[in-house]
Amino acid sequence: MISEAEYVFRPSVEKRRILIVEDELINQEILKATIGDFYEVVSAFTGTEALDIVNSQHETLSLILLDLNLPDIHGLNVLRKIREEAAFAHLPVIVLTADSGAEVESLTLGAIDFIPKPYPQPKIILARILRTIELSEDRDILRFTERDHLTGLYNKEFFYRYADQLDVYHKDTPTDAIILNINRFHTLNDRYGKSYGDEVLRCMAERMLEIVKKTGGIVCRSEADSFLIYCPHCEDYQAVLDAAAICAPVEGQSESRIRIRMGVYANADKSLDIERRFDRAKMAADSVRGIFANAIGLYDNKLREAELLSEQLLEDFPVAISEKQFQVYYQPKFDIRVDEPVLTSAEALVRWKHPDLGMISPGIFIPLFEDNGLIQALDQYVWSDAAAHVRAWKDRFGKALPVSVNVSRVDLLDPLIVERLLGIVAENGLGHGELLLEITESAYTKDAEQIIEKVKQLRQLGFLIEMDDFGSGYSSLSMLSSLPIDALKLDMQFIRDAFREKKDTRLLKAMIQLAVSFEVPTIAEGVETMEQMLALKKMGCDIVQGYYFSRPLPEDEFEEFIAARV
Repeated sequence: MISEAEYVFRPSVEKRRILIVEDELINQEILKATIGDFYEVVSAFTGTEALDIVNSQHETLSLILLDLNLPDIHGLNVLRKIREEAAFAHLPVIVLTADSGAEVESLTLGAIDFIPKPYPQPKIILARILRTIELSEDRDILRFTERDHLTGLYNKEFFYRYADQLDVYHKDTPTDAIILNINRFHTLNDRYGKSYGDEVLRCMAERMLEIVKKTGGIVCRSEADSFLIYCPHCEDYQAVLDAAAICAPVEGQSESRIRIRMGVYANADKSLDIERRFDRAKMAADSVRGIFANAIGLYDNKLREAELLSEQLLEDFPVAISEKQFQVYYQPKFDIRVDEPVLTSAEALVRWKHPDLGMISPGIFIPLFEDNGLIQALDQYVWSDAAAHVRAWKDRFGKALPVSVNVSRVDLLDPLIVERLLGIVAENGLGHGELLLEITESAYTKDAEQIIEKVKQLRQLGFLIEMDDFGSGYSSLSMLSSLPIDALKLDMQFIRDAFREKKDTRLLKAMIQLAVSFEVPTIAEGVETMEQMLALKKMGCDIVQGYYFSRPLPEDEFEEFIAARV
């Protein structure tokens, strides 16, 4: 027997467990004598016994030494069954046999190494065992770091690395970058619990693995509810979507279909880095967000032009701020609770007068800056401009006309927001209630506790808070009862929907009555006619703004507007 001193390759102090599958007792004893001082040994004399042990102890096994000539099941069939079961397919197997011709087939089926009979010197056996265990453990560590632990798919970092390798070996193969995103995934977790949401993700992962096995390519889970596929170009994207959208529903029910949107960058330009290719796929997916009739977006020239415009606007932003290309417009708000509507405040709205592109719609640059973090700098620009004009109008007309400014979720997460706002009002000699803070309903949906605490702090200092876009579907009634607000501003879409041809104002009335129950005034925007204004007044709405009174005006025109009404 080899001594411990002679065994220079001994692994760590913790003994690994090895399963010996050998039907001849003398061979069992030889192997036990060889490795027993260094490893914990488990024995099996038949294939059936071996599979039972693997099934029950696979989590603690480090290696299987497998004889091929077993009395019940041939060793190759045992090996095949081990490799077919996902739970223990990773276990390394060294084949033991006197049949040298079986070596190729054994390795083909997934054996890691081959020890011939009669057995070689103990040092050789120990060295092969140690090398196999170390390689297997290194592989497991790599697999652990490169895989998403919930689904077993690649994580995004390793996915990008392997995608680059695919390009190296398949330079001339047209490929597609595909992203799939589950619509409103958070509602699945809310309705059925996180374990159900996890099961949906695992089910989707299995479906997409089946897809790439058929088509070639690789797949990963990139974020909580998003998956990426990089594969040879295909034509039937609907088949991919249909396969992925079927998953196991609540326990006890049959399969159901979840809603998924998909973005495809077909025949991807391989001169772009892999992340950029999937950015384009994401743009395509975002282009069909909320469009239930079409869940597949394709990256095309239109999206390409939008991408180029976005890149230019992001690049031009610093100069635009320094050169004051952004212009603040003001739309008046009127109190309609009295017989004759009275100008009571205004909303600051930003416009971009680009030197080359002309006037750019805020619908283009606001979402872009929100996604790229530039919205904070733009908001502070607007706050300062609005505060300066409130001061100027106060000096000219002898009375304050408060102005509402937008405060984004990014702003509220800024630890210095309170100091910034206090500095702006102090610099312009304003009262805190003269700069109204509009916060969208959706801003409260993430990091709610942190944001609510920040808003409470601002209110305690005297700032008035208006919840913008109320009714857009984000907050629950229980959440609304805890929100620190001073006014509810109805989402413009409510006004438009309520006064369409059918004039169904029931929901609008309910929203106004809800505000009354919380004892806060209601602001309606998008009011375009006297009929709408009078109807809102009858429903109990307090303040309105919209084209019926005035379009948004640049600062000089708005000053004239004030002068005519003071």
